Amino acid sequence: MIMEGKENSKIIYFKEDTYRTDPDTPRLLLDRLAFNTRVVFISKLSRIIFRNSHLAKKGLYDSIAWAKSSFDVFTLIERCGGRIFITGLDNIKNCKGPVIFVSNHMSIVETLIFPCIIAPRKKVTFVVKDSLVNYPIFGAVIQARNPIIVSRSNSREDLKTVLTEGKEFLSNGISIVIFPQSTRSVEFKPEEFNSLAVKLAGRAGVPVLPIAIKTDFWPNGKYLKDFGAIHRKKPILMAFGEPLPITGSGKEEHKKIIDFISGHLADWNKH
Repeated sequence: MIMEGKENSKIIYFKEDTYRTDPDTPRLLLDRLAFNTRVVFISKLSRIIFRNSHLAKKGLYDSIAWAKSSFDVFTLIERCGGRIFITGLDNIKNCKGPVIFVSNHMSIVETLIFPCIIAPRKKVTFVVKDSLVNYPIFGAVIQARNPIIVSRSNSREDLKTVLTEGKEFLSNGISIVIFPQSTRSVEFKPEEFNSLAVKLAGRAGVPVLPIAIKTDFWPNGKYLKDFGAIHRKKPILMAFGEPLPITGSGKEEHKKIIDFISGHLADWNKH
């Protein structure tokens, strides 16, 4: 993992087009000995969140601190036995101006580690559910990054919010991450993948950059959604596609996004 060099006074954590976890990455001793990896992982993750929530409440959680805390989570995942594989990182580096990142949503993993991948190269924010902003401790961290907040209960109002606020963010050079699915799900259903990102991109005159992810390393929990079991045998896979300019209604680009995600998931599930 490369941590040298800066762009806009930010550390660039990933400078190559692809990233693969080093097989010799040292594991945490406690993790090797513990019966339940989830206990170790969540306890250490909580420490990262508590520390950065404190910074957020003091007004010190800027984009550099955000990327750093995300990288801390990235490193924690690897030290707890997770293997991360990323492709297409040059598509972020080579995309000039703001862009809308559009991704399937499988677990909280992508929410936690996207910032260390994207934020060092682009000013960025997320579209998030209001319930996430109201989380104890973690909510302060999310709010500090000035997200676009939607309810997921009134699609018409959510559309208006994202189109209005999103266009303003983009006009100010700030990219946006959108998860079009209504909720996190291991199964990808194209019919539940709305075209909000494409609609916003068309109105704002910016491209969409598709992302396919497979993050069932840490899926939703059976009883507590954010406390599922850790599956160390399942790699974390991410693929960043080429940016797509929107033409006309955007239906063709929306289909390309779905095909990009479906194609990668189908390929990954073969192995």
